[in-house]
Amino acid sequence: RWVRWDLRRRGDRMTKIPLQINGRLASSIDPATLTTFSAARHSSVGRGYGFMLGAGIGCIDLDHCIEDGQLQPWAKEIIAACPATFMERSQSGEGVHIFGLLNEGPGCRRGQIEVYSRARFIAMTGDRLHGAPARLGDLQEVRSMLV
Repeated sequence: RWVRWDLRRRGDRMTKIPLQINGRLASSIDPATLTTFSAARHSSVGRGYGFMLGAGIGCIDLDHCIEDGQLQPWAKEIIAACPATFMERSQSGEGVHIFGLLNEGPGCRRGQIEVYSRARFIAMTGDRLHGAPARLGDLQEVRSMLV
């Protein structure tokens, strides 16, 4: 479920797009365009590697929740409600990605909080938050709390 990513202009802004390790576009609905973590991490295509959500794995994306190196209180509450699961800082260094087990469903955005569990990729950093484990916890209850 791994991809590479790069920036492309869409209209008047730049956006991250998923790529295969051969440089072609990756698809969230075509598993043949995805690769392994090792292949994505070692590829030089694009600017970095990412993970395609789905197959029971989702992400809670907290935008702009780190200021001056400190988690904002609203983000601390969400993180405290999560089971032990993989969390990382986002590309900007100002956000947090919380990965875990989530049933596939429609995406949701409420202010600075996004929840996705299918047909979306997340550009990864590998900058684990506060020693978060390398395992995935069940985020179903947390999703219910947020949406």
